[in-house]
Amino acid sequence: MKSRRFLWLFLGLLALLLPSFAGACVDCAAFGKIGVIVVDMQGDFTTLKKGSLAVKGTDEAFVQKVEKATVDLAKHGFVIFGTQDWHPADHVSFYINHDGKKPFEMIQVNGKPQVLWPPHCIQGTENARVLLNNNLFLAIVKKGQDTRFDSYSGFQDDGGAKTEMAKILKRNGIQKVVVYGIATDYCVKATALDAKKAGFKVIVVEDLCKGVAPGSTQKALEEMTAAGITVIKTLDLKKIRDL
Repeated sequence: MKSRRFLWLFLGLLALLLPSFAGACVDCAAFGKIGVIVVDMQGDFTTLKKGSLAVKGTDEAFVQKVEKATVDLAKHGFVIFGTQDWHPADHVSFYINHDGKKPFEMIQVNGKPQVLWPPHCIQGTENARVLLNNNLFLAIVKKGQDTRFDSYSGFQDDGGAKTEMAKILKRNGIQKVVVYGIATDYCVKATALDAKKAGFKVIVVEDLCKGVAPGSTQKALEEMTAAGITVIKTLDLKKIRDL
């Protein structure tokens, strides 16, 4: 008798909980498996954390906006991935590793132009960590670990060495990706372009990105559009689904 009462109690609780679980993934079937790549949402790129390479407008409100959008996408069944700059202290892109050089000077490295940056996102430091709730991500792909090469893209470094990003996306059945983060004119652009080259349908959400400079940001948006990437002003789930 007691076991029967327990069974009915369990079934009653289950009936109450099931609508909540279903509501947590509204329209999952309609959207299918779409990936999200959140690019470099790290302390050193934000004014919120007074980062060494902070991009204008990356304050607490922006970080919270990006986190809220990412949570909403996860609730709708989107699969969340991230990129993370993860440099050794002696990285080639740091001006302090080149005698007599200053931040933002341009030099030649391995026959290619290289901007010299202030040290940023050094492995294991507080401002290298991803600011969003890490439990949102299926995977966070580290980049820029090879001291010899810079790496703006989440798919490969400037030396051509591939990250695991493309393999992870394909292994999870992803064919379409939504890309946003920091910075529009550098790592967002490079990641979106490489995603397109890797065969994914790519959507960039403009107001979930921040760029370093207005001119280069506008040029980046135009370059991505010309490459066949869809740039949308704001997050629009219906538009993303229909593309």
